[in-house]
Amino acid sequence: MIEWIKTAEAAELIFYGLLVGLTLAEVILRYLVKLPKTNIYMEYVDSGFIAIILALIIRTIFLQAFKIPSGSMENTLLIGDHLLVNKLVYGLQVPFTDKRIIKIRDPRQGDILVFKYPENPRRDFIKRCVGVPGDVIEVKNKILYVNNEPQNDGYAGFRDMRVLPPEISPRDNYGPVTIPAEHFFMMGDNRDFSADSRFWGFLPRKLIKGKAWVIYWPVTRWRSIK
Repeated sequence: MIEWIKTAEAAELIFYGLLVGLTLAEVILRYLVKLPKTNIYMEYVDSGFIAIILALIIRTIFLQAFKIPSGSMENTLLIGDHLLVNKLVYGLQVPFTDKRIIKIRDPRQGDILVFKYPENPRRDFIKRCVGVPGDVIEVKNKILYVNNEPQNDGYAGFRDMRVLPPEISPRDNYGPVTIPAEHFFMMGDNRDFSADSRFWGFLPRKLIKGKAWVIYWPVTRWRSIK
């Protein structure tokens, strides 16, 4: 699971506040004070206005900042990690449609994705893609099988020695299921404590927001996410 980081929310409010402030400043200086456009104060206002617009475009189209609030992706991502998400790699979604443009590639097995939680799209989750359309997924006694092949995914961790039978929970024994077109199967690296596709089903492509790219805070955790 993943949420907007508080600093990102504050930064967004500051951006919009500055945008409104600069707009008001330009109106006052140009139409009330009637300064010429070549005036140094008008140049400062215009430069600031352009900088804020560019920052908002970059934030909306290319990158987004997130904070990890839970341990479902440990030990790959830790509680409190701040990361940037690449929103361009899987294509930009055309507003009000399911179409994507400028796509570099499709999600692959092993990618860490940020997406809208299917059961509540107002929330954002982060999990690892373990299966793509057409793959057969099965979990047997905690071991993940993709297309009948056991996965030696070294990033997966287990902290509960119990193996739960399928009639109690799908956590340790699940499937087999075939992933339908335009859907993906997601699992947390902390396999025993992750609410993922084993519980809420396949992830539709249209809910994907981007690929986790880099941890930028804390400084001691700075690294690209592979």
